[in-house]
Amino acid sequence: MGIKRTPEFRTESVRLALTSGLPRQQVADDLGIGLSTLGKWVASHKHMELMAGPHDDKDRELARLRKENRILREERDILKKATAR
Repeated sequence: MGIKRTPEFRTESVRLALTSGLPRQQVADDLGIGLSTLGKWVASHKHMELMAGPHDDKDRELARLRKENRILREERDILKKATAR
């Protein structure tokens, strides 16, 4: 089983992979980790960065969906009243 790497080591490894200008294989070799491991850390970092960033698009979409949901409920209620007669 491999050596447990600290979160700080992973963060620094990702920073080096993304900003050093060196090929990822060289960064991985220099750090003594596998290329696939470094790739997974970079992918995970990018995913976490996306989730931690601003969510303006998601907030707008949520507001739009809530408005649409309200309109659909109102239309449903009108149709229920019309068919109940």
